[in-house]
Amino acid sequence: MQKLAKLAGVGIACLTAGILCAADNTAERLKQSAAVLTEVMGAPDKGIPQDLLEKSQCVVIVPGLKKAAFIVGGKYGKGFVSCRRDSGGWSAPAAVKVEGGSVGFQIGGSETDAILLVMNKGGIDKLLSSKFTVGADASVAAGPVGRSSQAATDAKLNAEILTYSRSRGVFAGVSLDGATLRPDDDANAELYGSKVKNRDIVMGNTEVPAPATELIATLSKYSAHRG
Repeated sequence: MQKLAKLAGVGIACLTAGILCAADNTAERLKQSAAVLTEVMGAPDKGIPQDLLEKSQCVVIVPGLKKAAFIVGGKYGKGFVSCRRDSGGWSAPAAVKVEGGSVGFQIGGSETDAILLVMNKGGIDKLLSSKFTVGADASVAAGPVGRSSQAATDAKLNAEILTYSRSRGVFAGVSLDGATLRPDDDANAELYGSKVKNRDIVMGNTEVPAPATELIATLSKYSAHRG
């Protein structure tokens, strides 16, 4: 009984800290990220407007963001960011951790996919800092949904970052204010063999590793090459 109580305590500690205790690895998250983008962009009249994806400077995808059971509003997830290269293609992905955030992350479920479009270079600089807080460190708006962004308000189109969330099949532009993003050094080390900085990955000439080719190909598929 004492042993069981100890194990239960460990499980609760994991949840209260917002840590994903289930087995997970970087390669699998890359596959999930590609799948999330494919499903979102493939939804007729309900996905991210393709013209916005084509204009975006960086894309952040966090598949399966978890809600901590013992902290009200506590959330935790891991994902990736890829940015435009000078050639117009997409960079190798850098790993990020996401913590906290408003109720916007939860639209009816305990596990949510999140996507952020960084629309200008100012947003890139903030995103690639050691710690970035959505809504505090950059202007953010809930992203418009549909085939075209023409119906979106000027406020949305002038935001540095547009945010989206999907839970239980429902996809919408929602506020992700308060969520913090920071580099996931361990995932980068797993993917690249060392704890390389996110800025060096996405702003340099880092080669796309094999596990990430599907994600980068998916980004390229749904956004025009800008050379």
